[in-house]
Amino acid sequence: MRRSLVHEGATRLSYEIREIVPAAKSLGKPVMWENIGDPIQKGEPFPAWMKSIVAGLAMNDSAYAYCDTQGLGATREFLAAQTNAKNGCRITADDILFFNGLGDAVTKIFGFLRREARVLGPSPAYSTHSSAEAAHSGYEHLSYKLDPDNGWKIDLEDIENKVKYNDAVAGILVINPDNPTGVVYGREVMEKIVDIARRYRLFLIFDETYGNIVFNGASPCFLSEVIGDVPGISMRSISKEFPWPGARCGWIEVYNKHHTSDFAAYVDSLLAAKRLEVCSTTLPQLAIPLVMGDARYRDHLASRALMLGERARQIYDTLAGVRGIRVSLPQGALYFTVLFEDGVLGSAQTLPIEDASVREKIELMVTGVAPDKRFVYYLLAHTGICVVPLSGFFSSLPGFRMTLLEYDDEKRGILLRKMAEAIEMYINS
Repeated sequence: MRRSLVHEGATRLSYEIREIVPAAKSLGKPVMWENIGDPIQKGEPFPAWMKSIVAGLAMNDSAYAYCDTQGLGATREFLAAQTNAKNGCRITADDILFFNGLGDAVTKIFGFLRREARVLGPSPAYSTHSSAEAAHSGYEHLSYKLDPDNGWKIDLEDIENKVKYNDAVAGILVINPDNPTGVVYGREVMEKIVDIARRYRLFLIFDETYGNIVFNGASPCFLSEVIGDVPGISMRSISKEFPWPGARCGWIEVYNKHHTSDFAAYVDSLLAAKRLEVCSTTLPQLAIPLVMGDARYRDHLASRALMLGERARQIYDTLAGVRGIRVSLPQGALYFTVLFEDGVLGSAQTLPIEDASVREKIELMVTGVAPDKRFVYYLLAHTGICVVPLSGFFSSLPGFRMTLLEYDDEKRGILLRKMAEAIEMYINS
């Protein structure tokens, strides 16, 4: 080509969560998919009463029409009222913008930032955020540490130092509850992050996809409750909460849009970008007020939280005694992170693979990869369990992420026993 076509940030796009899928399918054996947070694929039924609501809406022609670019007015009014009921920053329907899933929102939020404006995010990082932030700048993602020795809590000193000594940092990203670690940040930590943003004149992005999925003693605290007068964006969706991941329906709530003219112009650019797509999908937006406003919704959230909390404890109890790894009990989201102790992973460890052709494929796949990715691929070939290496979450710490989503109790028990045995076998190989 007479001109280079490739964007400077193209090589920064990585999503190990799905990149492992073709590798798993190429092995030609049954797979237990623990790589992606899709409750429906893992056997959780979409609640019958929600199905009835959606089915009724689907009979109306209006469900198949375009909606306003920002989203359905009535749905935005409903969501604004819910946020205002938390007694924090007040918003209107005009402060809400719908997207085709939060992946769409992430792409635009980072893609329409000035290239020199960087957003500091967590490590381990959810790869959609870290890849999008790195791609928009063309440089490696800027990150702060989550401390595995302190239950994956945010290292606030690390945030402040990186903000203080790098004036390219324009914003701070927090995922709460966190993906991949499952840690939940309470009001005190959030207020300290807001204080940093206020003192250094930054904006905040909080991914609150899992805001209503908390358990094991944690309580949700949303950005709107603590942000005060700092400009910020909260990201929400129905994918995990209903759960309806196939709806691809997410939205952002903008707080203090007019705090500065620069932030207001940036938010306006997100709406302008969405206009080029016309709008987001109508049917799930129609369902939101009817589902969330239903008296059964609170019980739905409570029963799911209890179920997920019990699964988290089962996984913790099974893996906590395995030599060579460290685990923390999650308090939110849909995931469980396993961390390998320093020095236990090498470049020559293996697991038995009976099929010679599969063994040959795996040996090619693990050439030159990170030690935790090597383990993950051998685990896949040996047991059929597909997890995601922690190195795929922009982390230098070796480990892997699995889900809390296997709905069948017997299958989950078998999976955990196989996993514990495989970890011990691999470390000792």
